[in-house]
Amino acid sequence: MMLLPAAVLWDLDGTLVDSEPYWAAAEHKLAQAHGFEWTEQDELSLVGNALPDSGAALQARGIDLSVSEIVEIMVQSVVADIGTAVPWQPGSLELLAALMSAEVPCALVTMSYQAIADQIVASVPAGTFQAVVSGDNVTHGKPHPEPYILAAERLGVDISRSVAIEDSLTGLASAQSAGARVLAVQRKVQIPAAEDRSRVAELVSLSVEDLSRIAAGECIDRLAGPAG
Repeated sequence: MMLLPAAVLWDLDGTLVDSEPYWAAAEHKLAQAHGFEWTEQDELSLVGNALPDSGAALQARGIDLSVSEIVEIMVQSVVADIGTAVPWQPGSLELLAALMSAEVPCALVTMSYQAIADQIVASVPAGTFQAVVSGDNVTHGKPHPEPYILAAERLGVDISRSVAIEDSLTGLASAQSAGARVLAVQRKVQIPAAEDRSRVAELVSLSVEDLSRIAAGECIDRLAGPAG
């Protein structure tokens, strides 16, 4: 029988939940309040970024606030939106439940802050996540490897046999540099094919067996079209 993954390490925004529109709305509100245009390309440029980096990018466009103040406004906006409805990606809850049933430990590894991570953890059965790493609890955010290294340490697992699930190039770089196997879920950002990267269009198609194959070093690619 194929060995199960040592762990599955989950990115949050865009991967586990469809919260990128919440972040985009927060960015647009800030831009409008300070008199400049914020485009879809601007939105995409921040996907996967550590929040201080996103705050600095907004500040550079002319917001007369500190980076920490900008980030706080954005976080509170997203906290309010998620408090109204958690926009789970199709298949995410089912895959989390299957991993829990198979006793594969999971960690949440997000550049969102703890207040948002706490909302997500509270929305799933107790024990779904055995560790949480948030953006306000690391010295270096993605694409630095620190978030994923810390998650594996907290779980007490071999990161080289763990699978990180991400939707951005920034997050994929973080996970790969930490030594994890990676699975890209293509959402808003185009993910180029690579020999050391698995790719899917959605979580619905994934099984624990698929993740075991990836953890063992196999790459699966279920994308077609221009990104393939």
